Amino acid sequence: MKKTYSPLIALVFSAIGITVHAQEKKMLTLDEAVNLGIQNSKNLKIDQAKIDQATANYLEAKNNRLPSLKVSASALALANANVDLKVLPPSTNGGSTAPKANSAFYGNATASLPIYAGGRIKYGIQSAEYLVEASKLSTENDKLAIAYNVSQAYNNLFKANQQIKVLEDHLTASQKRDESFQKLENNGIIARNDKLKANLQTSDIELQLLDANNNFNIANINMDLLLGLPDGTEIEIDPNYISELTESQPVSYYLNQAVSQRKDVQALDYQRKAAELGTKAAKAESLPTIALTGGYIAAEIPKILTITNAANIGVGIQYNMDNLWKKNSSLMKSEATEKQISATNELLNDQIKLEVNRDYQNSEFAKKKIAVYEKAAAQANENYRVTKNKFDNGLATITELLDADTAQISANVNVVNAKADDALAYRKLLQTTGILTLH
Repeated sequence: MKKTYSPLIALVFSAIGITVHAQEKKMLTLDEAVNLGIQNSKNLKIDQAKIDQATANYLEAKNNRLPSLKVSASALALANANVDLKVLPPSTNGGSTAPKANSAFYGNATASLPIYAGGRIKYGIQSAEYLVEASKLSTENDKLAIAYNVSQAYNNLFKANQQIKVLEDHLTASQKRDESFQKLENNGIIARNDKLKANLQTSDIELQLLDANNNFNIANINMDLLLGLPDGTEIEIDPNYISELTESQPVSYYLNQAVSQRKDVQALDYQRKAAELGTKAAKAESLPTIALTGGYIAAEIPKILTITNAANIGVGIQYNMDNLWKKNSSLMKSEATEKQISATNELLNDQIKLEVNRDYQNSEFAKKKIAVYEKAAAQANENYRVTKNKFDNGLATITELLDADTAQISANVNVVNAKADDALAYRKLLQTTGILTLH
């Protein structure tokens, strides 16, 4: 948007030491802004790290069903070791003496393949997989929240932009009126006091315009930060932002959509499934584990012992005897988690009903305000036209004319703001329902 400043505004900028520099301009539609906001969101980077962590836990759970292989080897130096061999080698002088052992070499390879673990491995894999999906859905839910935050910032920028345009138009008209009143005063047609009232009105519009420009600059800085744009980038708003106003469906439609489409509801459902599997895995801790085992051993003690080809294979059973007298704390924790998720789900359902109904009412209220403000604007414009005509014919005072002009400015600004608020309220309803589209 090209900025033009009145002499008063330029004087104020100069007085407070602000120098206006040329800024890089970037035209953005709302969808483009939302995509940039999602692309550069720091919150989503944190969410991605959580997904990576959940994925790593899933891979770790899958690894538990794969065979494990461990290899170890040792080379030892022995200090005066006493070796008592039951079978002694023959002595060269007819006796039998045990050789001294001063070193030993040992190698071992063991392999284990789980056969039965009470379902703990299977439950762990499925639970970890559910938690990965829950993390992804939480990210999608955060994307919707970010999309609405960007929409809200875009809406504020649009309103500030439109207010500037309305005030600039009225400032131009007010300045022309001041020129006309100056001529009328010079010709003795109106009193100096009436001309000063008109000048005061112009100054007030200039101050409003200054405030509107300040609001625009603040909103623009906020948008630059949200979208990850370089500092000082001036965003040009899509002029068709509020050109298409949509009709709302009945509130029951949005309630039904929220139950089936909201990502936080779906994420909580996956968390519930993971908790149920966690309970089953905790119960399985009291069961024995069975694994197929195998190994290979090689050893050598020079001059005394050599072992090769000592391979073995078998079945190993393990049972933790502590289960006979210790309480299963893992089961208690898992059952508590299930209860917590169940209560959270009930609370979320109540929250959804409240949020959807609230945002639906706000959306309907915003639509109704447009009609009222448009009617008021039409009345204010007509009132100004009539008052201006009466003033030109000496039937209305300058105060009445200026009051009519002020009412006209306020009414026209209200119409623009109401349409912008309606567009934002509808997007808020879609975000609450979980059906806000991300392009």
